[in-house]
Amino acid sequence: QYEEALMEKCVELTTITERGLHTEDEQVLMSMKSYINETLTSVGQSFSQMIELALTHEIQRLVRQLESSNNIYSIGTAMSSLLSLTQEGAHLCYIIAKEGGVVALFKICRQDYFSCLHAQALKTLASICSVEEGIDQLEKVDGILCLADILTDVSNPEATRAEAAAVVAQITSPHLTFSQHLSSFLENMEDIVTALIIRKLLKKGFLIETQLSTSQVLYNASYFERSQCPMNIVLNAALKCIETKACDKKCNKSTILQRPNEHEQVVTILANMAVLDQCASEVLQENGVQLLLEMLYQKSHSENVSEAAACERVQQKSAVTLARLSRDPDVAHAAVKLQCIPRLIELCRLPTERNNSDSVLVACLAALRRLAVACPESFEDADVQPLIKPRLVDSFLLCTSMEESFV
Repeated sequence: QYEEALMEKCVELTTITERGLHTEDEQVLMSMKSYINETLTSVGQSFSQMIELALTHEIQRLVRQLESSNNIYSIGTAMSSLLSLTQEGAHLCYIIAKEGGVVALFKICRQDYFSCLHAQALKTLASICSVEEGIDQLEKVDGILCLADILTDVSNPEATRAEAAAVVAQITSPHLTFSQHLSSFLENMEDIVTALIIRKLLKKGFLIETQLSTSQVLYNASYFERSQCPMNIVLNAALKCIETKACDKKCNKSTILQRPNEHEQVVTILANMAVLDQCASEVLQENGVQLLLEMLYQKSHSENVSEAAACERVQQKSAVTLARLSRDPDVAHAAVKLQCIPRLIELCRLPTERNNSDSVLVACLAALRRLAVACPESFEDADVQPLIKPRLVDSFLLCTSMEESFV
């Protein structure tokens, strides 16, 4: 149908352009121009519809191949083709989900016979679930329960569990507004987090992809509404991240928290969790204040713009978290004892220490003011006058106009 319409419009276009070559009448040419524009628009629409129809037929063929074949090579080839199509944009992901791709892939993930294809199937699912239709289909086939089973089964290869964690990270992304009410995720959240943390997937010896997906899931979960999500689970998991980092540091091992982006994930989790009453004492118990101080020293040593921006966000969120936690007197005194105040003052007075970031400056001023309420005796008058006593906006203006030679 679309092909016939397209061919008819192309014939019309050819006919009228040929007529235009043999006339010099301005009015005729103007009317022809208007008709040619309309015809070109119609050709474009028919062509787009024909391409979409062709892609839909190809996707239907690939999905049927997944559903009907028992040949591992054949199924693997179909998966590779679907994965390639997902890279072409959200609309193709929508078509794949609409045509049963999510259902077929989860069916494969539930069969032990196809265990060698599970990682590839999960990788494809992560891409499809970047669109709402993909997540809707995942909910309908109890996909979260399947992912939880994969993550909690220690007999599964780590590559498979890494891809399962990546799917969970994708569907819980705070950037996807339609995924904020995933009832099945909330129901299985404890099992999923247990699998990621208690099963020690954060420890050295596991794939970096698993480590990153683990921290990403916790990061995402910390954005869920407090009334919906059992925040104590996320908090305990975040504290496990701190514990892992401390352990790796003592043992001189590499850790997932070596890069600014991973630092940012963990400190964001803590910042979101810091609104909980029980958070302060637990963070203090796990040496979380020491971690926040280390993050205040986070600086980029390269000319990479994105890395420098990530370091700024780490400093800013660390100061915000410290301010929130310092409502608890014990945390405030621990921060003073660990020499957090001199570093916060340094960040306020030395623009290069904060990469000239205004957001870091505001966060550090807020943290200092919170600490000054709890521990006023820990501040010298030379610091109180410019940084604590004035209105926040006045301190901000004063610090932004400071030269480094002032210090």
